[in-house]
Amino acid sequence: QIKTNFESNLNLALRDYNVTADRHSEAVDTIQRTLHCCGVQNYSDWERTDYFTQRGIPQSCCKSQDDCSEEDLKDLSKAKLKVFVDGCFFLVTSTMESKMSIVAGISFGIACFQLVGIILACCLSQYITNNQYEMV
Repeated sequence: QIKTNFESNLNLALRDYNVTADRHSEAVDTIQRTLHCCGVQNYSDWERTDYFTQRGIPQSCCKSQDDCSEEDLKDLSKAKLKVFVDGCFFLVTSTMESKMSIVAGISFGIACFQLVGIILACCLSQYITNNQYEMV
């Protein structure tokens, strides 16, 4: 469910991608730069976007910013040599899945601390209750 939802949102972000400072476009750029990926399944996903017809593949897909001209990015065969060819969907989901064990471990640790707190609170309550009867 989460993977399907993420994939459809990533496809929407690509479709609506533009170079103005909107959050979705910035998120796509950040993912592509950070994970060294391009598009959803692969770099050719950009071919189906309005952005591609105007400016080609975004600069955030480039392996090297110095060697990545707009003319190269408008031609898929030339762009293949200049951009990351792997799609971002698989990389993002595999990165999330690899970090899940860490999240689960931290969650379990926090739950253990909470459980110890509950046990100590019960012990304190029992101790206070027992001492009240002795004081009277």
